[in-house]
Amino acid sequence: MTASSHKAVAEGAGRNVRKGRDGRAVRGRRRPLRTAGVIAVSLLVLIAAGAGWFYFKLNGNITTFGAEGVSPQRPAEGAGGQNVLVIGSDSRAGGNSALGGGDGDVGRSDTAFLLHIYGDSKHAVAVSIPRDTLVDIPPCRLPSGKWTAPQHNVMFNAAFSVGESPKGNPACTQNTVEKLSGVRVDHTVVVDFEGFSKMTSAVGGVPVCLPKDIYQGDLNPNRHSRGERIFAKGPQTVSGQQALDYVRIRHGIGDNSDIGRIQRQQAFVGSLIKKVKDQGFNPGTLLPLANAATQSMTVDPGLDSADKLLSFAMSLKDIDLHNTKFVTLPWRYQGERVAIVHPAADALWADIKADRTLDGTYAGGAGASPSAGPSPSSSPDAGTAPGTGAGISVVVYNGTTTTGLAARAAEQLRSAGFTVTGTATARTQHHTATTVEYGAGKEAEAKTVAARFRDARLVPTATAGVHVVLGTGYAADPAIVSSGASPAASPSPPSSGASEIAGSARSADDNICSGLSYG
Repeated sequence: MTASSHKAVAEGAGRNVRKGRDGRAVRGRRRPLRTAGVIAVSLLVLIAAGAGWFYFKLNGNITTFGAEGVSPQRPAEGAGGQNVLVIGSDSRAGGNSALGGGDGDVGRSDTAFLLHIYGDSKHAVAVSIPRDTLVDIPPCRLPSGKWTAPQHNVMFNAAFSVGESPKGNPACTQNTVEKLSGVRVDHTVVVDFEGFSKMTSAVGGVPVCLPKDIYQGDLNPNRHSRGERIFAKGPQTVSGQQALDYVRIRHGIGDNSDIGRIQRQQAFVGSLIKKVKDQGFNPGTLLPLANAATQSMTVDPGLDSADKLLSFAMSLKDIDLHNTKFVTLPWRYQGERVAIVHPAADALWADIKADRTLDGTYAGGAGASPSAGPSPSSSPDAGTAPGTGAGISVVVYNGTTTTGLAARAAEQLRSAGFTVTGTATARTQHHTATTVEYGAGKEAEAKTVAARFRDARLVPTATAGVHVVLGTGYAADPAIVSSGASPAASPSPPSSGASEIAGSARSADDNICSGLSYG
């Protein structure tokens, strides 16, 4: 080795050593620092790889249903917020048979509710739809690609079974909900028994309460004996199979009906939301819950990835428990089935479309404003003479079963100077009051139109233009108010509006032992 080589080696070595007090060389710390850096980078890579693997796993869990089954004839978007249809399936497909799913190989819906998340992201309302409710099912797509004929006055849960697929027909249920409500559904989620069971375990159990001791015979009346006690009276925490048993019980409590069970299901969902919020909207809570849910969940294409699902979950984090409401679609018994009560149901759907809370308060959705118009339970200004119809375009819909009403009203409006751009049958034919729906910038025109009908109510929506939906009030006296007359005030039907619904609503922070049954 040359002298210059020795010098270079010495200089290079000198950069890694230092001399101690005794003059001896002491090795520097650059190598441990470099090693620590490598370890830190490696850990970050492993964490990133783990997160990537977990998201990949969640994406692999998710099952979607095809959008081709969603009806092309859909309601317009509402004034704000978003609407999510949640369907509980009792299918025996997959691992559900061991958990007490429905009989046979056909998917059936055991429960369903439409969740409206308001535009301010601080309020939400879930509207339960009883499975025995008599509804009209619109044309639905079969697995073969063919579309069915409409069905009239059949049970609501029959929509999920159209096509007799083991996984059910969520698109048909979505079409049915949109038809009966006039509300556009943004997303649909189906959770089966297996997924429900795993979710309750993932959060460490859900607090519930029972008004009395419950026995095996209450869960399965076909036993013809009381059997062993499966729940003790009072508060307790349930998960897995026990949680399923809790939400399925309907015998031995209240009037043994599905309506009573709905109230316990609402209490359960409220308690589950409270449990998740108490634990915190963080990855430690959400990721295990998402893993459990996605393993047995079917969603629409708009929620077909882990990112989309977790983003949706995070959008709920600022909703206050007290502002999370649960109601049941206004109903009454009709023999052994359930009929929808109008106009209370109409008022509820109108408030949701207008992004108004149950008490009629504007919730800040896009496309609406606090001055967008009165609640649908309000009549237009009484005592004001109707103005001229010149320059005002309107579409007329028949919201009753009386034939020819739309054409008759259209002719009367044309005679009064209005421009009628079309007539049609409304999505539902159970309207009591005539409603005048109007979009942005059309309030003044809508008031002019509403003043021509004695029972008209103004409903702000995302609809473009002005639409009249005729009710049975007009059918009983099919004439509009002349321009020189002052329409009589039309009082709201007693005890049937949104205020009554608000009074019976349950909040997610209510006592878990209160309001657990009907009857």
